[in-house]
Amino acid sequence: MNPTNPSSPTNLSNPTNPAAEPHKPDLLYSEAEEDLRSAVRALLTDRNDPARVVVRAEEGIPYDAGLWKALAADMGVAGLLVPEELGGQGASHREAAVVMEELGRSVAPAPYLTSSVVATQVLLACDTGKPEVVELLGDLASGRRTAALVARFAAGPDDFRLRPGLDGTLPGVADAATADVLLVPTTQGLYAVDRAGDGVAVAPQIPLDLTRPLATVHLDGAAGTLLADAAQGEAAVRRGLVAGAGLLASEQLGLAEWCLEETVRHTKERHQFNRPVGSFQALKHRMAQLWLEVVSARAAARNAADALAAGSPEAPLAVAVAQAYCGKVAVHAAEECVQLHGGIGMTWEHPAHLYLKRAKADSIAFGTSGAHREAVGRLVGLPAPS
Repeated sequence: MNPTNPSSPTNLSNPTNPAAEPHKPDLLYSEAEEDLRSAVRALLTDRNDPARVVVRAEEGIPYDAGLWKALAADMGVAGLLVPEELGGQGASHREAAVVMEELGRSVAPAPYLTSSVVATQVLLACDTGKPEVVELLGDLASGRRTAALVARFAAGPDDFRLRPGLDGTLPGVADAATADVLLVPTTQGLYAVDRAGDGVAVAPQIPLDLTRPLATVHLDGAAGTLLADAAQGEAAVRRGLVAGAGLLASEQLGLAEWCLEETVRHTKERHQFNRPVGSFQALKHRMAQLWLEVVSARAAARNAADALAAGSPEAPLAVAVAQAYCGKVAVHAAEECVQLHGGIGMTWEHPAHLYLKRAKADSIAFGTSGAHREAVGRLVGLPAPS
């Protein structure tokens, strides 16, 4: 499957193309996707204990190199979006979305979203006939190296800015402190820059979500390899951010599902007045409302992943809808998880705070829900209120 071919289903089609055939969404999980889910969940259950995540996050070293090797190299999930002829698995955004769901369920500190989704999609939108692009894609697909796009984590597909050159400072770049390669979009073109090279300084920041580090990237005459010219590079970055926003919805879905399941489990076991607290009508109503929101979030997230996988002309709209909705659901689910756990939900030892912080950080990643609602209105031709 050639990612540079406009007819390839892995490409985002032109949403204004009237000749494109309408895509019939498939929101169900295939048997292969469920098998992938089981394998990833088993690995994360064994290697990503919440207590260990809390300790590593508190120590400022959230990433476990052994866990990433097991995921990326041994299991091969880092190359899901990379065609087989370029060293990947030749899968689609649907399979990557399943991985994102499981990473969200376990709040796993891993650079999958930034490297295996965003950076990989950016590279696939470049000329894959270039040896330097092919080499970097192969390294990312095998897990030998990771990459981070030098753009604010909060920047959406429509509001990122090209840098004037390989100079200057940009804060709020996700996973820049641990990435091997930095992808820097400039007005001269898209460059690959070695993070450990001359003229590059990466200073870690203190983020709300300790499981996804942010950093300030400072470039001072850094040397880089040109991957694409300015026009192609800008289009590639936009494609990467659209895919990142779409699959982030799956992470938010997995997070919300865990919070709901854990809350239901706790309220069944916790007793007051010789009754499970979950039997109280007021709590039943709150959890029932949350269940309805999670089911709707699942439909929105699956629709976005399926549209991206099929290269549907409706993909940008599906992504905007998913991000406008799923972020709020994840935050609500995490808040209810903390509150309905009572006193234990407020403790540092319980992982509920990790889910709340991840949900809050994700809610502004790749654009806020308000920005995505504006995008929905723009894409369907509904003007914003004056």
